[in-house]
Amino acid sequence: MRAPRSRGASGKLPVSRASSAAGSALRSRASCASRSMRSASFIVAEHINPGANSLLRSAPGVHAPFDRFVEALGPRGSGVRLAGLCDAAEVGYVRRGLERAGLGASLTPADTEALGFFVCDADLEDELIRAAGTAAVVRLLDAQAELASFRSFQKQPAQQGRDDHAQLRRFMGTRSGRKIRYGALLIDALDLDRVPRPLDKVLAHVRG
Repeated sequence: MRAPRSRGASGKLPVSRASSAAGSALRSRASCASRSMRSASFIVAEHINPGANSLLRSAPGVHAPFDRFVEALGPRGSGVRLAGLCDAAEVGYVRRGLERAGLGASLTPADTEALGFFVCDADLEDELIRAAGTAAVVRLLDAQAELASFRSFQKQPAQQGRDDHAQLRRFMGTRSGRKIRYGALLIDALDLDRVPRPLDKVLAHVRG
């Protein structure tokens, strides 16, 4: 069973987004600092998790929005169920933000997951490439007429000695819009039983 195709995302990158729909559509409030994370989260959520309440996203450079949304939506605000994803580099900040919002003290990794917040290693693109497998990602590049560009990229001095996984992850960040496009395409091509653990767990948490 395949996840459905993205409904698309355009315009400038928002630091927050509210989304609601009737029936089987996802109801959520989301702080989305990464367009690729936003796209992947909502594509999978719309397919397998229609009852979600809140998804929060934190990434480098957007600390204030994360804190603001936890305060607004958490126990000191509207009191809705919160769940979130963060990059590995941001886990300390996320824990401190949760603590400041009254969700615990001296939170351990297990505590953070119990609260519904899960860490991507190292980020969502890394998780998606690992889940799909490098061979599948290379085939996807070929289908998008970007395989020649990737092969040229692999020949650059900075890429020598790096494995295919690392090169693919870096390649996705070399052009504006490429991460969001491939985030959506990878989710679209991914069997639901291969959804990366952090994304699977966060959606399971908000599904309750």
